[in-house]
Amino acid sequence: MRKTLIGSLLLAVGMLAAQFGFAQAPAGAPAGSTGLCNDGSYFKGSIKIGACSGHKGLKQWWGTPPKSTSTPAPATASKPASTPASAPAPAASSKPSASAAAPGGGPDKVWVNTSSNVYHCPGTQYYGKTKAGSYMSEADAKAKGAKPAQGKPCK
Repeated sequence: MRKTLIGSLLLAVGMLAAQFGFAQAPAGAPAGSTGLCNDGSYFKGSIKIGACSGHKGLKQWWGTPPKSTSTPAPATASKPASTPASAPAPAASSKPSASAAAPGGGPDKVWVNTSSNVYHCPGTQYYGKTKAGSYMSEADAKAKGAKPAQGKPCK
C-alpha cells in the first residue's frame, strides 16, 4: 500500500512538472532543446506557443533551457564623455513601396517612377523612394510624358 501511494505521488508530481514546463530534457535531446515535435525533431525556442508549428505540433515540452553560466563582458569606458547620444532610428514607413531615398536628387530634379510614369517633387513622400525610377529635370519628365503626382507640378 505504501509503495503504491509513493509511486502515485511521484507520478502526479512528474505529470504536473511536465505540464508546467519543469520537466528535464531527455538524455538524447540536443543541448538547448526545450521541446520535442510530433515529427521527431527538437525545438529550441523559449516560448511554448507556436512551438513545432511546422512540424506537426508539439509532442512534449520541458521548458526553457538553462541559463548560460558565462558572465557578460564588463562595460568599457572607451567612449569619451563628450560623445553625443545617438539619435533614435526613424520610424519605418507602413507603405511597402517607400524606402530610403536613392542618391542623386536635388532641388532642381524630380523623381520619375518609371513603372507608373508619375514624377515626384523634392520633399514629397515618394521622392527617390519607389522601386524603379530616375532623377531628371521637371521639363525632361514632362517631355517623356510623365505626369505630376496627384496632378500637382513642382514649380
